[in-house]
Amino acid sequence: MTTRRELLAGMIALPLAPSLVPAGVAVEAYALLISAARSQIGVTRHYDPAYVRLTYPGGDVAIDRGVCTDVVIRAYRAAFDFDFQTAVHEDMTAHFGAYPSNWGLARPDRNIDHRRVPNLETWLARKGAELPVGDWQAGDLFTGRLIQNNLPHIAVVSPRRSVWSGDRLLIHNIGRGTEESDWMSGFRDLRRFRFFPDS
Repeated sequence: MTTRRELLAGMIALPLAPSLVPAGVAVEAYALLISAARSQIGVTRHYDPAYVRLTYPGGDVAIDRGVCTDVVIRAYRAAFDFDFQTAVHEDMTAHFGAYPSNWGLARPDRNIDHRRVPNLETWLARKGAELPVGDWQAGDLFTGRLIQNNLPHIAVVSPRRSVWSGDRLLIHNIGRGTEESDWMSGFRDLRRFRFFPDS
């Protein structure tokens, strides 16, 4: 996995025009997150939703595979040394009833809870990180439900825009490994979050 030092060294390749950086966010934080998400492209090549027993804290599935949440989890670990596994597990342990009961669980499961989009949405909202939908900025977290099958999805919003749709590209794993691609129009029930733990 890419280290924070490697991400900082690679930041010079990012477009850092002030208009691309969300207001109130340090350029370094924005650049670290985008770089950390992009560093997974060509490395995480498979979409694999299998349940895996993970170490705790800092557990991860094999780097060559994962789901959409793993892109976000890995990006925050690499950019900010922030562990969603620990954060979600601790909050769910203390406030289990505040989280969705979609899976019929009687208690938290530190192997999988942070890898589920509705749980990440709940944690982010509980931390005050939700913003109104629209005016997407690079480094925002995009969530929604696929129009074709209603599956939940999460992605890091890119500073780049599609030449076809004009929408921001998403850095995510939508089924082919981590990629940076034009998918915003494929979702409904959109939500927008901005979370920079080091800002």
